[in-house]
Amino acid sequence: MSDQQLDPVAAQRLGEASRLFTSELTVAEFALLEQLGCQPLGFVMGTSIYHVGWAQQFRQNCEVQVLSQAMYASRELAMSRMQAEADALGADGVVGVQLEWKGVPWSAEAVEFMAFGTAIRGPQGSAWKMPGTGRAFTSDLSVDDFYRLVNTGYIPVAFVLGTCVYHLAIQSLRQMWGQMARNTEMGVQTQGLYEARELAMSRMQAEAERDGATGIVGVRVTEHRFGWESHVTEFLALGTSIRPGGDRSLARPTPVITL
Repeated sequence: MSDQQLDPVAAQRLGEASRLFTSELTVAEFALLEQLGCQPLGFVMGTSIYHVGWAQQFRQNCEVQVLSQAMYASRELAMSRMQAEADALGADGVVGVQLEWKGVPWSAEAVEFMAFGTAIRGPQGSAWKMPGTGRAFTSDLSVDDFYRLVNTGYIPVAFVLGTCVYHLAIQSLRQMWGQMARNTEMGVQTQGLYEARELAMSRMQAEAERDGATGIVGVRVTEHRFGWESHVTEFLALGTSIRPGGDRSLARPTPVITL
């Protein structure tokens, strides 16, 4: 994730909140972080409004690389701005990261991407920051899953993603007539969808390898259309990369009352 300078408005807000923290944590999540010895520092966020371009119509399966690059860059901007806020607070990480998008009313071709989460400081002596960069880790795991992860001896490295905007081949009239009234696999389209998801997955894995992670948990692949024609779809792979480094002794057992 690239370095991003802290926005002046964000710097003012974070400075004014130095005496207290803000968070999207529930009471139960706050209690779990307290058991780990973590200190919430503040609600951090980043945003980017991006023009997502135009999709040319093709006759064959192919990636629309210009759109893939645009969708990746827009999310990267939102994520890096959120991480810059966390770094400004001296955070060790950001938990409960959410990455959302919505259309904007003044343009059918523009999309706003938003990243937000809660910045935390780990217990004294913990080494939870990203290896190599020394920046705050990011994770879209729930606080409950984060608690379990640390208690098994692992910590998050980064919220990783891979994207592929793909054009699925349009069937000719001859192909449509040939398939009419019979069961048959649409081989070209099947191969296109398979390839698009594989590209998204491999790019997500490449991010994790770049950051020195040993694995990725919570992986999911979603699909989005942003006003493009019906044969163009974005495939987005998401997950949290992890590495050894948690401390099982940090998670204090919850007392159980026996009657």
